[in-house]
Amino acid sequence: MAIEVGDKAPEFELKDNHGRTVALSDYRGEKNVVLLFYPFAFTGVCTGELCALRDELPTFVNEDTQLLAVSNDSIHTLRVYAEQEGLEYPLLSDFWPHGDTSRAYGVFDEEKGCAVRGTFIIDKEGIVRWTVVNELPDARDLNDYVAALGAL
Repeated sequence: MAIEVGDKAPEFELKDNHGRTVALSDYRGEKNVVLLFYPFAFTGVCTGELCALRDELPTFVNEDTQLLAVSNDSIHTLRVYAEQEGLEYPLLSDFWPHGDTSRAYGVFDEEKGCAVRGTFIIDKEGIVRWTVVNELPDARDLNDYVAALGAL
């Protein structure tokens, strides 16, 4: 079961598509975080969602907010994917230990071996303020993120 609004967001440290370590605590007290889990790079719905975020990037990466996208792909796959799609925000790898962060947030599908489409908006104090979890084929609505960020 996914974590809920009002819960303290589980801490994590993951490598990004450039091999840098990114921790949730890096943003504590500084920025709100839009933490987005997606199943796999190079798939249709995922690419559509991530490119929509790319096209509205100033809304999601600015002085007050940081977008972090997490999949169970390797950092090498994520590097090529980001370059191919022009994604200039961190793509984090929950590859090994496989799915640990996805499990901590309650969005790992054990049968399929990947995260479902879960999004968590975490405030500057590390508390989850908004969340949505969709099944694998169901894209999320970007406008919902914008409204939730506006409410912080």
